[in-house]
Amino acid sequence: MALTKNQKDEIKKLLSSKIEKKLKSYGRETTSMPFLARMIQDNEKIAAYSFIHSMATTLGMSIYEDVSVIIASETAEECFRNYGVGGAISKAQKSTISNIIAKLRNNERKADIEKEIKEVLAADFKKGEFQKSGAIADFYMKRNGEEYYFEIKTVKPNIDVFEKSKTKLLEWVARRRKLVNVFLAFPYNPYYPESYSRFTEVGMMDQPNDFLVGDEYWDFIGGKNTFKELLDTFDEVGKEFKERLDKKFKEIAAKKLDSY
Repeated sequence: MALTKNQKDEIKKLLSSKIEKKLKSYGRETTSMPFLARMIQDNEKIAAYSFIHSMATTLGMSIYEDVSVIIASETAEECFRNYGVGGAISKAQKSTISNIIAKLRNNERKADIEKEIKEVLAADFKKGEFQKSGAIADFYMKRNGEEYYFEIKTVKPNIDVFEKSKTKLLEWVARRRKLVNVFLAFPYNPYYPESYSRFTEVGMMDQPNDFLVGDEYWDFIGGKNTFKELLDTFDEVGKEFKERLDKKFKEIAAKKLDSY
């Protein structure tokens, strides 16, 4: 199963509303970019860059969370974005997790999420305390009685992000005190068609068992061909707005950037 007509319509509605809002509200804050203006020699391209950057910032990672909910809603018993995992974490659990992370960072062990989860669940959970940080999963779904928790991140993170994300995944297990499925997910592979390879990952993740990239993620939550159909849906919306976006770029470019 991939995307239904209803899902495609919902995604189109979501994307269209975001673009409409940006078209109506956008006003270029930067009025002077003297160095870039002299190098590029094309005010319209700079205007397009400025608008696209603002659009990307507005969408952020939340657009992927929203789309994930739309896709998972067809097959999941429940699904939410920004889901509170809840639960407490004991000192023993935190010590176990810190030890795992340290050994992964120092290449003293190989990433194995199944083994790591067993170690966390074996740690003494008594006298646990609530920890505010790391208590929210970007996306959560329950399917066939199993719980799935996802951390969705930008596709080129530094080493700290990988470490913090892996720590958060294991802390979710500690909070739930039972076997749950935890993943770090990237919405696309910036190195396509090559496999995802980022020097900052340094063996922290156990792909694809706790790390899903691009089609691995979307097809996992929506079924085979979900990623392809999702891209097609984005493409359809882009074509619908192409003329209006081009017009907006020209309007922005009409105000010259170089005031020096």
